[in-house]
This record gives sequence, C-alpha cells and structure tokens, in this order.
Amino acid sequence: MTGRQAGAGPRRELLGFAAAGLLAYAADLGLFTLLRGPAGLGPLTAKALSFVAGCTVAYAGNALGTYRHTRPRGLRPYAVFFAVNAAGAAVQLLCLAVGHYGLGFTSQRADTVSGAGVGMALATLLRFWGTRTLVFRATGDDLGGRDDRSWTERTGGRVGSWTG
Repeated sequence: MTGRQAGAGPRRELLGFAAAGLLAYAADLGLFTLLRGPAGLGPLTAKALSFVAGCTVAYAGNALGTYRHTRPRGLRPYAVFFAVNAAGAAVQLLCLAVGHYGLGFTSQRADTVSGAGVGMALATLLRFWGTRTLVFRATGDDLGGRDDRSWTERTGGRVGSWTG
C-alpha cells in the first residue's frame, strides 16, 4: 500500500514524491547538458526539451510508484501533471524576477537563492499539492472499495491535508 491508502501514511507519500522528483531532476539536468553541449542546441530549445523529459520521468515515477493505487488512465492526467509542473516553473521564475528586478538583489548568489532556493521550495510545495490533489486523487475504488476520503473529498472540495 502506498500514498494515501490506509496505513501508508504521508511519510511514504512524501518520500515517493521526492524520489520521483530527484529522478526527474537528474533526467532534466542530464538531457539539458547533453543538448547544450554535444548536440549544440540553443539554451531555450535545450531547456524546453529537457523540461518535457523531466516532467515525463516525474509523471512515470509518481504514476508507477507513489500513486500507483490511483491507476491514472489516458492523456488527461499527464496533461494536468504537465500543467502543474509548468506552474511550478512559473513560480520559480517569478521568485527570481521579484528578487532580481523587484528587490534589486542582482548578484549571482542572490539570483540562486531567489530562483533555486526560495523559488524551488515554493514550486515543490505547489507541485506536491497539485500532483496529489489534481492528478492522482484517490477515489473509493482506488482504496479497495472503501471510501476513506474525507467529506470534502467526497463532495469535490479540498482533498485532505498532507498530514493524512
């Protein structure tokens, strides 16, 4: 049992989400480096392609591992997952823009802190929430016929807290 199934708990879900994210990050970084270097692609093309590859790796890791009990079907879950990850990327860019242009912190260190530090932390929270709430939402059928969801989950409201 994994994710939000009875007895699994939030710790296993968080660890699975983090493992899928680390694999996705490695795929993104590795492909970006390959496309920028030996393949000779421009930075935006290389990043766009590596971003799609990273999203695909993260989706596969979550669908086949962390949230396998939800049994996602079709292209819709992947499209929503991709949109959640694009929103996360936008959060990172927004944090970088606010720090660099809005607050005037223009050093390389400040850019790293705002984009890769604060931005990544906020984007990860958004991605975790979006992944578990919008993409891999558990239903009664996913939980072996038991409807362990909260009242708000059954009525289409908020999908429970990350603490279980």
